[in-house]
Amino acid sequence: MSSLRVLLVDDERLARAELRRLLQAHPAVEIVGEAASALEAMAQIAALRPDVLLLDVQMPGGSGFDLLAALDAAPEVIFCTAYDQYALQAFEVSALDYLQKPVQAHRLATALLRAGARVQAAPPAACKIFIKDGARCWFVALENISLFTSEGNYARVHFGTEQPLMPRSLNQLEERLDPSRFFRANRRQIVNLAHVAGVSANAADGLDLLLTDGTQVEVSRRRAQQFRAAASL
Repeated sequence: MSSLRVLLVDDERLARAELRRLLQAHPAVEIVGEAASALEAMAQIAALRPDVLLLDVQMPGGSGFDLLAALDAAPEVIFCTAYDQYALQAFEVSALDYLQKPVQAHRLATALLRAGARVQAAPPAACKIFIKDGARCWFVALENISLFTSEGNYARVHFGTEQPLMPRSLNQLEERLDPSRFFRANRRQIVNLAHVAGVSANAADGLDLLLTDGTQVEVSRRRAQQFRAAASL
């Protein structure tokens, strides 16, 4: 297994100590830090850039799912928790594994192998975001998102047949998205340039974009020249 940078996130000190003990059997794993809350974990993730989170679900001040929903980009996740009722939700968000406490050594080893394979297979520029809308959750690769649409202080995220809401304004998203891949078409929409299937001029001296999923997006006249430059037209 290739080297893995792991962050332990659990409010129980003894649980973190037990994970450290189990991880001693895996020399390729580097424990880059520990966090006892979602707030601590957010700071550690930003500073340390771990490959994998060993993440508890129930923590004071915010659950593991709340933590993931607050991140602009999420590492791979192995859930470690005493509560089995969260297992289905964990797998719906494409977690690498769901380990019940007390964590068994062979189950942890299997999860780490899966983590190593996924981290090694992902291209360096790959990035995923976590979206929590009501009781449903998703891990989504940015490359699979075709469109962001503004709905007040929320953004509707379009990927496949799904269109969940996330608590980010379009301005917040625009600041964080790669401008070479995502383009602010108008006041209400950001498009993924890789999902633009067709471009045509419209009567308002702007452009109409046809996305790969059949959605049509209007580029305002003011932004049309910027789009031509961004799309090398």
